[in-house]
Amino acid sequence: MYNQFHSDFFNGAEVSLFEMLSARETRVQNQWKFLNSRENTTLISATMNIPGPVKTNDVLENVFKLMIKVITHELEDQPIYTTFYNKLKTGSEFYLLSALSPKDVKERLVKIEENHPFGRLFDLDVLFLTEEGLKSVSRVDLKLPTRRCLVCHLDAKDCGRTRRHDVSELQKAIMNIINEGRDLLHG
Repeated sequence: MYNQFHSDFFNGAEVSLFEMLSARETRVQNQWKFLNSRENTTLISATMNIPGPVKTNDVLENVFKLMIKVITHELEDQPIYTTFYNKLKTGSEFYLLSALSPKDVKERLVKIEENHPFGRLFDLDVLFLTEEGLKSVSRVDLKLPTRRCLVCHLDAKDCGRTRRHDVSELQKAIMNIINEGRDLLHG
């Protein structure tokens, strides 16, 4: 199982830096569009943290779809105005526009990031509009600890900024997380 899973994980279309930068720019435009569609709302913008040139494949897409269900279930007790799923070569994106306050949404999403077996693989950004523009709610804003690195458990942003780990180390950590939670993908 491990060898088959390993080979499946690294198969997929490779993405260029230009494609990633273009996707990021389009994502920001989408965020503005959704938040401008309804006043006083909070937007979740979900993507996966996948290092290397392959950003999606069947395995990663199954994980992503499962997490969409988890996120939607976590927020189903409040009005949800819009959901949008976009399967892209640069990695899938999911948007959800909620009536909950940004702080409440972020608290719920941090629980998913910390407690769900696949939560660590996702960027679950919480965004809202102010007179100054697009704002996000961070863990620091809620006085919560920063996210931990998948490999060494130090601060993830510090490891990323200093490139402490090579792509293969990070991919192996991601593969292990998915392999450990693979039963969830069949349930």
